[in-house]
Amino acid sequence: MRILRYSALALALVAPVAAQTAKKAQPAAQPIVVYKTATCGCCTKWVDHLKAAGFAPTVHTLQTMDEAPVRKQIPAQLRSCHTATLEGYLVEGHVPADVVRKLLKEKPRVQGIAVPGMPAGSPGMESNQPEPYDVVAFDANGKTSVFAKR
Repeated sequence: MRILRYSALALALVAPVAAQTAKKAQPAAQPIVVYKTATCGCCTKWVDHLKAAGFAPTVHTLQTMDEAPVRKQIPAQLRSCHTATLEGYLVEGHVPADVVRKLLKEKPRVQGIAVPGMPAGSPGMESNQPEPYDVVAFDANGKTSVFAKR
């Protein structure tokens, strides 16, 4: 009986410490600022995709995307329905979360990355008939290169 009491006491003392340690072991969510319009459902799905991947989006809902303070920095041919910023980079359109993580890990000398348009099968644009698409990197002069293929 004494062993049972000591075991229960030990468990009562250790369990809260173990729970706190587990919470501390998880990395903090990566902040990202998203600009989108209120009427775009695929943008909301993309934000959900980011949350599921460990990002912490702050969403600014606008009347039009032209109101986004960074919109003019995105080359016109690369624009999509939403824009995001994080750690000095621009992220335009339905960029997969793992590609955003790749951007943050590799830290290339670019202004940002984009998935032009709204390709079927990209995050937020789920489809039974996905199409291949490129994630394009761009610099401040509008020079582009393929950053990832999907």
